[in-house]
Amino acid sequence: MRDNEDIICGRNAVLEAIRSGNAVDKVLILEGKHDGPTNTIIREAKKKRIIIDFTSKTILDSMCDEKKHQGVIAYVAPYEYSSVEDILDKAYSKSEDPFIIILDEIEDPHNLGAIIRTANLCGAHGVIIPERRAARLTSVVANTSAGALNYTPVAKVTNISKTIQNLKDKGMWFVCGDMDGDTMYNLDLTGPIGLVIGNEGSGVSPNVKKNCDFIASIPMYGDIDSLNASVSCGVLSYEIVRQRINKAK
Repeated sequence: MRDNEDIICGRNAVLEAIRSGNAVDKVLILEGKHDGPTNTIIREAKKKRIIIDFTSKTILDSMCDEKKHQGVIAYVAPYEYSSVEDILDKAYSKSEDPFIIILDEIEDPHNLGAIIRTANLCGAHGVIIPERRAARLTSVVANTSAGALNYTPVAKVTNISKTIQNLKDKGMWFVCGDMDGDTMYNLDLTGPIGLVIGNEGSGVSPNVKKNCDFIASIPMYGDIDSLNASVSCGVLSYEIVRQRINKAK
């Protein structure tokens, strides 16, 4: 890998990076691979005048697991962080109530990537992460997000609790996911809202939790008592979506 560059693997991640205008320097494609999705990548890369190199399976496998690269790898510039103001501006430009997902020390890059993907699909305007004890925007995150990182602003802040307070001053409400909260179906999660998801093991920290207006629990009827952080985020996010849709009717 070259200095100051990262790689992303897989057809969807590479194609969305190209289409979004992210700084793609070069695309590596498996020699002799000319299926439909790969041809689309070649066509889009040529439109953007991105260098295309056809190379061997051995080289691609040495850079990324075969099942992940699908015969396509791209060199990209490091992903840049947005600001909280950028996220709010995205909501206001659409004349929508802000919907922001805040992550309290999510350390697994696969969880971060999956949450960014969910944020994009459920219409959240952005994701906020802390500077310390949290996964960063890497190729693993980009690959797991399946290209959503190219469209979903991610802001990095020094203090989650202070950020929540600042956003409250702008009229936002906050709900965090926790097993000891009220059932999510019994809460009003409409309006300008921030959803706080806690660490994979310890959950939402006490200092952050006390700044939230609501604590929402997800009904569970199985033999284990918790969900993966990214799954919890998806369930709660789509409850917010459901309530917004019903309110708009």
